[in-house]
Amino acid sequence: MSNVLRYATDRYLLAGVLIAIEITAVAMAAGLVLGFGLAMARLSRLPPLRVAAAAYVWFVRGTPLLLQLVVLYTVLPTDGITLSPLYTAFVGFSLNEAAFMSEIIRGGILAVSPTQTLAAESLGMRRLSSMRFVVLPQAMRAIVPPLGNEAINLVKATSLASVIAVNELMLRSQEIVAANFEYFAVFAAAALLYLVVTSMMTLGQALLERHFDPGRSVDPERAHAGTPASSAFITGDVQSERIKTAIERDGLDELPRGTPFVQFTEVWKAYGSREVLRGIDLEVRAGEVVVIMGPSGSGKSTLLRLVNHLDALDAGAIRVAGRLIGYEEADGAVRPTRDVARARSHARIGMVFQHFNLFEHLSAIENVMLGPRRVYGESATSSQKRAELLLNAVGLSGHIHEIPLRLSGGQQQRVAIARALAIRPRLMLFDEPTSALDPEMVSGILAVMRGLADAGMTMIAVTHELRFAREVADWVVFMDDGRVVEQGTPGVVLEDPSEDRTRRFLQLVGGNL
Repeated sequence: MSNVLRYATDRYLLAGVLIAIEITAVAMAAGLVLGFGLAMARLSRLPPLRVAAAAYVWFVRGTPLLLQLVVLYTVLPTDGITLSPLYTAFVGFSLNEAAFMSEIIRGGILAVSPTQTLAAESLGMRRLSSMRFVVLPQAMRAIVPPLGNEAINLVKATSLASVIAVNELMLRSQEIVAANFEYFAVFAAAALLYLVVTSMMTLGQALLERHFDPGRSVDPERAHAGTPASSAFITGDVQSERIKTAIERDGLDELPRGTPFVQFTEVWKAYGSREVLRGIDLEVRAGEVVVIMGPSGSGKSTLLRLVNHLDALDAGAIRVAGRLIGYEEADGAVRPTRDVARARSHARIGMVFQHFNLFEHLSAIENVMLGPRRVYGESATSSQKRAELLLNAVGLSGHIHEIPLRLSGGQQQRVAIARALAIRPRLMLFDEPTSALDPEMVSGILAVMRGLADAGMTMIAVTHELRFAREVADWVVFMDDGRVVEQGTPGVVLEDPSEDRTRRFLQLVGGNL
């Protein structure tokens, strides 16, 4: 045992360990950068990029690393490129790791729900911005474990560099054994050194996993900062006044109430051979609350996503304040523009989703601050102040530092409403905001929506809440099979509908005719 420890502390072997660590560090760093580029290429909408990246990954993963090192070492000099064995190892291991890193990164990105990207886009975030601040932080939970495993395998695989005369740990061990024949002591010392290095890497992996875990422990005093009583819903005039105070509308190009604001003209949308929307004509006026009802599959949610170009039109046009969102007219035709994200941000359309779609790695206040900071360039101080006002207005000032995992469904939906309001929207879209909640939580969300209506916010809400439609809506639209079957005031559509299909639906959802 004493011989093992003697060799394990031998400067010659320790120098070999440092070379192995150096190769690992360079290959991991370069592999991550190149691998991220390959992963983005494989996820690209451009077929040539996808094919080229896939071909590189296929070739590198399908050929032995040893062969790649030998080819680089022997071929590069013939092209006039002379590298030392160590630098050849840097290049060879980096190019090899890039292929494996790309698949690890791509797998992590694909593990993040597409609804997270959809929510980021609804705030006006560009693709790279949403990738940086929303997708990748969450993808790291899936990326770190295989990344740690790959790093540990790599530090052991550096022994292959000996084939091109890199004097790393294993080659040095073999040289010592060739001189004194102490096989067990020397190789046991090498194994011990590898164990020390990989153990430290395992510890680093554990720390990274903890860092990217959204469920990690939170300081209770910080998580519940605020007035505990504020977590309860506030109803009536107080609710409306708080929302009016929190909604900052100064500087927005507001239209007079009653002016045509959102106009749907012959809107068509299909997924494959299934037509979801069939020639929708509809108008929403400034300051109005329009409720859209209809059975599942009637095209209601699709219609909402088309408003701010979260989905693409097949035909027709949708104008908000007289402008197309993400489209331009040329030669009598409507076609998408290149910078859809910019069009969304200029339109200032807030959207609240059925299943909240909060960013899971961010606290409530960070969710609300993200849009103003990353889309509109507001300062941290300004965006934080507005986020606190909005969370207070929806009754959540006592939970501003909680992550979504630690909030109830109703609380998460209120955070989602505050997040949508933080971008100072001129129009709010609600996609069945209460359908994922239990009855006790529904009343609270509807109270917030009433407060928004009292504040004069133009809203389009897909909902089956008949009481809300009767008390708050200015106009009710009933859809079925991708068409508008009936529309009118709540008193007409809900109390005395003219169409049999509307009557049957209202009877199913509990309407009183």
